[in-house]
Amino acid sequence: MRLKDKVAVVTGSGRGIGEGIALRFAEEGAKIVVNDVDEANANAVVKKIKDLGSDAVAVIGSVASREVVQKMVDTAVNVFGTIDIMVNNAGITRDVILHKMTDEQWNEVIAVNLTGVFYGIQIAARVMREKGYGKIINISSTSALGNAGQLNYSASKAGVIGMTKTAAKELGPKGVNVNAIAPGMIWTDMMKSMPPQVIQQMDAMLPYLVPLNRKGTPQDVANLALFLASDESSFITGQVIFCDGGMKM
Repeated sequence: MRLKDKVAVVTGSGRGIGEGIALRFAEEGAKIVVNDVDEANANAVVKKIKDLGSDAVAVIGSVASREVVQKMVDTAVNVFGTIDIMVNNAGITRDVILHKMTDEQWNEVIAVNLTGVFYGIQIAARVMREKGYGKIINISSTSALGNAGQLNYSASKAGVIGMTKTAAKELGPKGVNVNAIAPGMIWTDMMKSMPPQVIQQMDAMLPYLVPLNRKGTPQDVANLALFLASDESSFITGQVIFCDGGMKM
């Protein structure tokens, strides 16, 4: 098992990509701190992990709160003894065209997608620096390169890339690897909630947008995260890996 006895915190893991990562890690032997703002979703994932034969505990709350992120890391240390892997996955969208975007829509996205990742990196790194080992994986997006209607989201995900590279430079000498994954069109609840006509248009354009001619799945992202969390990626840091079927090649 590639993560046997490792301890991972996965933010936003009550569903979607975060759930996929948490379950994949558990399959490989990791103990998981599951986090989500939805208690029912988080507890359901904890049960799935225990059914897989691993162990998990839930911490409920938003990563926009430093106290909540601190509780996640403290829980990992107090319940499982340490933290080896931090996956900063939690994210939200508040999509609207630039000239109509409100301060609230901007601030909400930045608070979760950017400040929340900062908290995750910083708080986990304080433990990882002392032990001389750690894996930090930040979930960015192909939207970091710009996407109409997503000025706030694109800015936050581009910021995640900058933080990833800076943290990798600072933490590398301490034995901590920091990398980012930039998913593309991943078939999650967030995408499924889009208006049907938008999904239809997306499906029609799929052969022209994505060379592999399919939407991605949370499992696709989880498999990449597993590699970055394992010792197989010990000489990889500061990288942004696009998991997008070739969309942004």
